[in-house]
Amino acid sequence: MAAGAVSVAVSLVAVWWMLTRRGWFRIASGVLAVAAPAGAVTLFVTAHLFWLLLLLLALWGLAVWTGKFALSSTQSHVVQVVEYETPPPARPFLIMNPRSGGGKVERFGLRARAEELGARVHLLDPTRPDGPEDVAALARDALAQGADLLGVAGGDGTQALVAAVAAEHDVPFLVISAGTRNHFAMDLGLDRDDPSTCLDALTDGVEIRADLGFANSNPFVNNASFGAYAAIVQSPAYRDDKVRTTLELLPELLTREKGPRLTAHLTGMGGPVVAIDSPQAVLVSNNPYSIHDIAGLGRRERMDLGVLGVLAVTVEGAAQAAGLLRGRHSEGLTAAAAREVVVDADQDAIAVGVDGEALMLTTPVHCRVEAGALRVRVPRTRPGVPAVKPALDWRRLRKLAARVGWTALPKSRQTRR
Repeated sequence: MAAGAVSVAVSLVAVWWMLTRRGWFRIASGVLAVAAPAGAVTLFVTAHLFWLLLLLLALWGLAVWTGKFALSSTQSHVVQVVEYETPPPARPFLIMNPRSGGGKVERFGLRARAEELGARVHLLDPTRPDGPEDVAALARDALAQGADLLGVAGGDGTQALVAAVAAEHDVPFLVISAGTRNHFAMDLGLDRDDPSTCLDALTDGVEIRADLGFANSNPFVNNASFGAYAAIVQSPAYRDDKVRTTLELLPELLTREKGPRLTAHLTGMGGPVVAIDSPQAVLVSNNPYSIHDIAGLGRRERMDLGVLGVLAVTVEGAAQAAGLLRGRHSEGLTAAAAREVVVDADQDAIAVGVDGEALMLTTPVHCRVEAGALRVRVPRTRPGVPAVKPALDWRRLRKLAARVGWTALPKSRQTRR
């Protein structure tokens, strides 16, 4: 088992070298990253212990499952998202991007179905010679003409711009999961496989409250990213060759030979200011992402907590890269929540990825959250609403097991002890 743990650590170190070096050293590091865990598996097979490895993995999975069940059974209560009964909109206005999600608008007949349900639909024109349309201006014009609901079938970046207009005028906002990844739709529990089901909210829906994040004046429904990733997506070559561009730019960005030197200050949670110095990457999210459970990575269990989630990675070398094995307890990983995050740099403007859109923002960048700013209209039945489960706290689990074990002993042995 020690050999297995060492092989994983060696593999992480090799990945760090592969990302921060070039030439033959990068190739050798890539080989080592694969060879280390493969060698450990070979060692188990040679020693006729591969069955033991599988058994231990199965037992670990069973321990995690039973631990979660034990903790959830002792949970006093779970706060559910509050749903509000409101009348259906009379004059809904929907903006649809025909190119989003590989053409989901046409594939699922979203325009025709929406118009059947009484909505006015504006189809964006991707071939306009003067550039993309201003979706925020379209939304404001629709409100001026009497629209009582705004909705978007498109990517999260477009969702955020229209959501900000809806929040500003206190009208319901409809999310249609027609984008590529649909992270916001996923966390709202909407069906990402069939975006047409989102339109059921027009006739049989409820409202929920959701927060809205801002990086300076730029709204985001998911996150704003700073550092290595944000700098890479700014490159003109990134769209055409993502992998090659990433490998070409990462060495200088991770070793801080290029790019801005960042600092982040977290405030608003009642304690002292938390400062993060020189991180390679910072992700500020509209409500925290789950990091306690691999199955929940990339999801937000709640969208109405009124806080920003912060994930920052600060790796000074191969040793700290291996230390990321410890997860949220690693020195190189900071996971926190804040009401406000100020990201500063040694440059007047820095690259920021706001819901996947590459922007250049002046420093310092002030990130904040407007609690309950969005009135989101959703279908009454949503297949993807996640069950809110407590994080697996091993310390609490040990205490629970000890207490149960103690009460299970005969009274005579309890007295002796």
